[in-house]
Amino acid sequence: MTSDKRDKGSHRIPIRFNDADDDVDSAGTDPSDEAVEVNLDSEDLFEGLEVDTDDGTGGPDTAELIATRSELKRIEAENAELKDKLQRRQADFENYRKRVERERTETYNRVVADIAGKLLPVMDNLKRALETEASVEASESDEFRHFLSGVDLISKQLNGVLEALGVKPISAVGEPFDPHIHEAVVTEATDDYEPDTVMQEIVSGYRLGDKLIRPALVKVATRK
Repeated sequence: MTSDKRDKGSHRIPIRFNDADDDVDSAGTDPSDEAVEVNLDSEDLFEGLEVDTDDGTGGPDTAELIATRSELKRIEAENAELKDKLQRRQADFENYRKRVERERTETYNRVVADIAGKLLPVMDNLKRALETEASVEASESDEFRHFLSGVDLISKQLNGVLEALGVKPISAVGEPFDPHIHEAVVTEATDDYEPDTVMQEIVSGYRLGDKLIRPALVKVATRK
């Protein structure tokens, strides 16, 4: 197989070597000249021949690879910067949302506390009116009893409105005296209650969440 390949790719070229010192015949030829045939195989001729294209410049492909890597690093840096900016914007927005929510809650509580503060005296008067029902004798007219029932209904409706706004009464009777929510207007030495215990509520106190609208006016037990 190899010999056939070489036969097909080989060329025999006759080469004649002339010596200037030799005699030539009348025909201009030297009888001693011999034709030498040199077998030039095209495959043998180019076998082992390598072309070095690395001239130090790296070629266009290398230049394009370097440019691509540089562009990739630039994009990665830009992407990291954008992510950092996005995280900062999200943190700023979250802080803004919390601040707005806090301010809105504070404004709502302030407005509700102001309204409740104006309604509480009305609640006190209604409560005093209802307390007279206990002293009403059986001989009183039905009209008066209906009137007291109407007052009681109005008082309950107003209490419902305040509860819907988040305004709640402060526990007093039987609770330990707390100067943060109770205001002692009367003290009484007694064995019926432990010292520093609220034994009577004179005026109801109210609060809105953690905000005190009005302290409860109470009578406090003391030691005999």
